[in-house]
Amino acid sequence: MSAKYGEITGFRPDRLVRSVAEAADRSYAYVLVTTKAIPERVTTPAILKPLISSPYADKHPQPTYVFLQNGLNIEADLYHNITRLDAHILEGIGQILSAGGTELTIVGEVQRLKFAKNFWNVSFSSFATLTQHRLPAIFRPPPTDPSSPYSPYVSPTTADLIAKHTIPTIRATLQELLVLGRALGYPDDKDGLPASVVDDVIENTRKLHVVPESKHKPSMMLDVEKGLPIEVEVILGETVRMAQERGVSMPRVEMLYALLLVVQNQILAKAEEN
Repeated sequence: MSAKYGEITGFRPDRLVRSVAEAADRSYAYVLVTTKAIPERVTTPAILKPLISSPYADKHPQPTYVFLQNGLNIEADLYHNITRLDAHILEGIGQILSAGGTELTIVGEVQRLKFAKNFWNVSFSSFATLTQHRLPAIFRPPPTDPSSPYSPYVSPTTADLIAKHTIPTIRATLQELLVLGRALGYPDDKDGLPASVVDDVIENTRKLHVVPESKHKPSMMLDVEKGLPIEVEVILGETVRMAQERGVSMPRVEMLYALLLVVQNQILAKAEEN
């Protein structure tokens, strides 16, 4: 069941395989990479090794790799395989997705858009994961109808402190990302990285989570609840490293990264024990 595509009954995949190695018996035009990017566990080149090495690479042309993952620089390890991407190839995969009802925009340079998307993941996803409270705990007022309770909400007891400290800290975190964006060369305009992105991210998030119907949990928070590794390196680690390479100070983002490293460490430790 999908809110966008409705209920599709009787769906059968073309075929199922147990591994990438088993799938490496024929040529592909596109390979969609939809795994969570957890390089601490396994790198993307390691996952795709049967396709990028012999004998497959000797027999077949390399496909176009399409990354549907969170984070920054996720494609770096496979860059030599995707440098041949051009508008024609992008239009090809775009037509396939459009035929299935997907709304998309083809751009020649996607890094700026990925960087802007990462604003929310670095800030709100990290805050929710570390506090273990969904985002209505930052924005939503208490219920007014006793017959329609909900949780969490901002208790009046310390609501003034959340307004004074929590929201400004989130805003300052987003400002650090904006400064990094300028260092990366993204200009302050609609085709670059407008300064309004900070207010937009906060306001759009507030609108989603101020209402009684808000049920959303960030995927990073869900992963921690399930004891699964989180995408800390590609979301925060890469951001911190990019800032360090350019001499940009981002103490708040570094603090979030440092705390989430401890969370990740314990998740990986438990996985190793099992």
